[in-house]
Amino acid sequence: MRNILISGSSRGIGKAIALKLLKEGHYISLGVRKKEDLINTKLDPKLNNSNRLIINTYDATNENSSKEWIERTVKTFKNIDTIIHCAGIFKRTSLIFNDNDMQDIENLWKVNVMGPWILTKDAWKYLSKNNSGRIIVLVSMSGKRSKGNLAGYSMSKFALMSLCQTMRNEGWEKGIRVTAICPGWVNTDMAKEINHFPKKDMTQANDIANICSNLLDLPNSAVPFEIAINCQLEKTI
Repeated sequence: MRNILISGSSRGIGKAIALKLLKEGHYISLGVRKKEDLINTKLDPKLNNSNRLIINTYDATNENSSKEWIERTVKTFKNIDTIIHCAGIFKRTSLIFNDNDMQDIENLWKVNVMGPWILTKDAWKYLSKNNSGRIIVLVSMSGKRSKGNLAGYSMSKFALMSLCQTMRNEGWEKGIRVTAICPGWVNTDMAKEINHFPKKDMTQANDIANICSNLLDLPNSAVPFEIAINCQLEKTI
C-alpha cells in the first residue's frame, strides 16, 4: 500500500481519487483549501475515523502550507511515496486582457504551475527513497493544444506539462515515474458554467480516479508518461 499526498478540491477530482484509493487500502493525506467543505461528506474526519486518512489545509499559493502539510504527513505515515496533483483553477483570461486581469494571470501561474512545483520539490527526498515513487499530475488537454481564446489557462497548463517532463527526467534514475493526465472537460465544479457540452457526456471524476488506481498498480517499466482522455473529438493532438 502507498502513502499518498492528494491536492485538490474537496468536491472535485481530488475527492473522488481519495475515496477510491482509501477504499483500496492506501494511506491518504488530502490537502484542500477549505477543510470545512468536507463536513458531512465521506471524507469528514468526524464520520470517517480511518487511521489511513488525514485531512490538511493546503493553499497552493503559500509555500509554508506545502511544508507544513508534508511534515504532518511524514510524522503520521512515516513516508510519502506518491503525489497526485489535482489542485488547479480556471480563468477565462484572453490574449488581449484588461489591466484588471493581471491578478487572474498571476493566480493561474501560482496555483497551476508553482503549486505543483513547490509541493513536488518539498516531497522529493521522500519520493526518492524506495525506487518506486509516483507523481500523477492532472494537466488538461489545454496543456497539449490551445483551443479558443483561453490564453492564461492554456499558458499555465503548457508550463505544467513542461514541468512534468522535467520531473520525469530528474526522477528517472531514482525510480520516480511521472504521469500527466490530460482530459478535456471533466464533470466537476470547474465545468459547471459550460453549457454547450452535456455534463453526462463529459469525463467523470470517478473515471479519473479509476485511471489513477490502475497507474499505481503498474511496475516502473510500464508507467505511461502521458494519458490523453477524449470526451469529444480532438483533431490537433
